[in-house]
Amino acid sequence: MIARAWGAVVLAFGALLLALICFAWALVTVLLLPLMTIDAGRRAGRRGAMYCFRAWLAVMEALGAWRLDFSELDRLRGAGPLILAPNHPSLLDAVFVISRLPDTVCVMKGSLARNFLFAPAARLARYVPNDSLLRLIARAGAEMERGGQLLLFPEGTRSVGPIGPFTQAVGAVSCRTRAAVQAIVIEDDVRFLGKGWPAARIPRFPLTYRVRLGRRFDPPADVRAFTSELERYFARELARPGADEPLPQAAAVESATHLRG
Repeated sequence: MIARAWGAVVLAFGALLLALICFAWALVTVLLLPLMTIDAGRRAGRRGAMYCFRAWLAVMEALGAWRLDFSELDRLRGAGPLILAPNHPSLLDAVFVISRLPDTVCVMKGSLARNFLFAPAARLARYVPNDSLLRLIARAGAEMERGGQLLLFPEGTRSVGPIGPFTQAVGAVSCRTRAAVQAIVIEDDVRFLGKGWPAARIPRFPLTYRVRLGRRFDPPADVRAFTSELERYFARELARPGADEPLPQAAAVESATHLRG
């Protein structure tokens, strides 16, 4: 009973804290937008998002909400233009990736890109809405030419079961821009905030998340065949024995001690 009550407090506090951080950053970006050049705003917007999400994750980890191991993502810093293609088990996946990489170009739903909490920050960071595949390819290509790393979920929405059906968006963007695709495997022990997770359900804390780098795929010639290959790859990786084992305790404190980029 006490554990459940504490879980409810942690969950409510985390939601409130994230909303406050997003609101404060939105206000800051509204002030920065008319004052900064596009290039300076791009850098400030992406790094600001990284530090905001990293701080939130660290606070929640200190409260016992989760144990995180994202250290492999740090190997992608300075790796140049890439399409980052993670599986999508929960609403937190983009937060996990953005919190570790300073030049992430997030592909956002059009509705989110027009939401006050996210629109100013998205404009400053030059994030890309997914309203049209052709516009997505053009804008993503332009951002990757400047060294950005495009975050694009192959499933297009949160996973149904271990993995959901893949769209051809990743393959199409890679084919047209000639950017390699870096598979990113997100592993969890509880499907918190996944598809179908009840809003009032309180998980048993701490949750465990591990992010590891998978295979890097060359740009495809055949988008449909590539999409099938990528989907089979993720299905194999997520079915590996031990893929869902809890994190070693030594790795559990990794992100809480890395607040600087």
